[in-house]
Amino acid sequence: MAGTLSKLHFHEIPDVIFSNIFSLVTDTRTRNAMSLVCLKWCKLERSTRTSLTLRGNIRDLYLLPDCFQGITNLDLSFLSPWGCPLLDSSQYSLLLSKLLAKSFPKIVSLTIYARNPSTLRCLAPEWPNLRQVKLVRWHQRFNNALIGSEFVALLENCYSLSSLDLSNFYCWTEDLPPALEAYPNVAASLSHLNILIHSLADGFKSHELLAITAACPNLRELLATCIFDPRFIGFVGDETLLSIASNSPRLSLLHLVDSTSMSINSRVDHDHDEEYRTKYSSISHTVLRDFFTSLPMLEDLVLDVCNNVRDIWPALEFLNSKYPRLKSLKLGEFHGICRPDGFALCRGLESLSIKNSADLTDSSLISISFGCPKLTKFEIQGCHKITEMGLWKLVCVLQRTLIDVRISSCKNLNTQRSLQVLEPIRERIQRLHIDCVWENVEHFEGESSTSTSSTKSTKLKRSFMWEEKKNLKKKSKLNNNIGLSSSSSSNSRTWAKLKYLSLWIAVGELLNPLTSSGIEDCPILEEIQIKAVGDSRYLPRPSMAFGLSSLECYPQLSKMNLDCSNITGFALTAPIGHTDLSLWERFYLYGIGNLNLIELNYWPPQDIDVNQRSLSLPGAGLLAQCSSLRKLFIHGTANEHFMMFLLKIPNLRDVQLREDYYPAPDNDTSTEMRKDSCTRFEDALNRRQIPD
Repeated sequence: MAGTLSKLHFHEIPDVIFSNIFSLVTDTRTRNAMSLVCLKWCKLERSTRTSLTLRGNIRDLYLLPDCFQGITNLDLSFLSPWGCPLLDSSQYSLLLSKLLAKSFPKIVSLTIYARNPSTLRCLAPEWPNLRQVKLVRWHQRFNNALIGSEFVALLENCYSLSSLDLSNFYCWTEDLPPALEAYPNVAASLSHLNILIHSLADGFKSHELLAITAACPNLRELLATCIFDPRFIGFVGDETLLSIASNSPRLSLLHLVDSTSMSINSRVDHDHDEEYRTKYSSISHTVLRDFFTSLPMLEDLVLDVCNNVRDIWPALEFLNSKYPRLKSLKLGEFHGICRPDGFALCRGLESLSIKNSADLTDSSLISISFGCPKLTKFEIQGCHKITEMGLWKLVCVLQRTLIDVRISSCKNLNTQRSLQVLEPIRERIQRLHIDCVWENVEHFEGESSTSTSSTKSTKLKRSFMWEEKKNLKKKSKLNNNIGLSSSSSSNSRTWAKLKYLSLWIAVGELLNPLTSSGIEDCPILEEIQIKAVGDSRYLPRPSMAFGLSSLECYPQLSKMNLDCSNITGFALTAPIGHTDLSLWERFYLYGIGNLNLIELNYWPPQDIDVNQRSLSLPGAGLLAQCSSLRKLFIHGTANEHFMMFLLKIPNLRDVQLREDYYPAPDNDTSTEMRKDSCTRFEDALNRRQIPD
């Protein structure tokens, strides 16, 4: 038998098994490498691939692949020239749409950049079996277009449409309701609708939401930006919530987010005492009970109202008793969540986010830890009464389940304290967000950071451990949930399973103290996201670098999102004595060449007075030093000769310049990248010999 098996060649495996093996491989680069082995493997890889993102230029029709006949999920939102219409009303566009339909005949899921209505008019008739569509546009809507006309071609030709995603589509709120009402059969087939549009200054009004939900009675998932402030016309109140539940009783996922929560200033520290007295919501807990009663299939709920909702615990206790299927809950500016005698949420909850709750205390967190034993994700933002005592208790009780934690805008929890309270789950946590707020960081150096902390923190930590030991003696049934194990109290500070790290940092602050705060040993950290926020116009000239070089201690770090879009400054001419944004770009990007990044998303700082977010000369030069980059996405504009610096990166294959700040300018200045500039840069990029 052994001799027979030794003569069996790998290629003699039946094609059916081969196809199943290829179908299990999802990484794009791995599949591409497999397709280079032989002609048979190439055909199998092409026939089993189901998802594809096209990059390149629409003028290069001869490069359009026709070997992916099995593709069902196609992304056309990355085609260049960036931001230009993919198709117009010309005969050339009709030919391109025919070629796309012939090359990808089985498409059922489509993501496309629709700069003008003609794009969908050309493509929608070619793919009538589309079931999932995501539209992308960051430029302004055409003012001469009729209300609702942009969706007519899609709703008129795609009768099986079940999912529509407009979260990245710049449009008017009044466009969607009449379009859905004009095509009731297609609207009735929709089960997923995402209108959580990030670019909206004002959300959907109450009558618009009611028209949308009335036209789509079979919705199971609804995500929407709306207005909860009763000072505005069309705000969402008690009647609107009840009507939404009545129109769409099958909802299992509902996200209603106030538009101000998605703005730049959403992280501004709130004065809870003042706002608690002045800002009121028109939502009552009695109506919320009726609202929950009308949605028996609810599993994922987000209510971020940005206005005070008081004494919410009766409705949440009702939610606890009636909705054991609820898995995810996010509440924004809800007060009275927990009662002193118990916790009011569901025991089956796996994800919980609490934002800007004025009366949430440490005792509330302890109630949460015992009331939600299955929590894997916990987020807390802007709760100023929370201290490390309460959060330590919660982490200790949930140390067997928690793998995703986000702590932000809590004034009693700086970086050092946030990392201290996470000690019990340090070896299990996989995703983490913290605010870079440095206090007493100079006392932390390397391995001795725990032992050299302040006297107050040390005593507090010892009191935590003493209480845990006391609880272990009193309640043996909590032996597996409370207290630190011997391994947790050791000197090792390895974050063994941490793969994703997200950071918020104020403008002008340094990143260097991060590693000395106790998070320097992350052996498998793959992705880091850094968001810098603030006004740099009146800050002194930066004298040091931001500190990206300190991230060299993470050996597996390959992806980075560096978001400076919420840094405002002087882009063109700064007054005498003030620093322009080019120096701030140098401040943040210096040292990026020392990292082994493969993929980088970068948002340059912006001058909001002229609506400009542009890459500067120092920024382009520093990005060109990152020699390991393969993918680079710059979310802004740039001069053509600045972009030519990027050709020095030897492995760079995929570059895109995205004007995705809202609304993106229709006419750039004479020195910014234009269609011809993009074409010249792409040609120069494709002419290079890439080693891999």
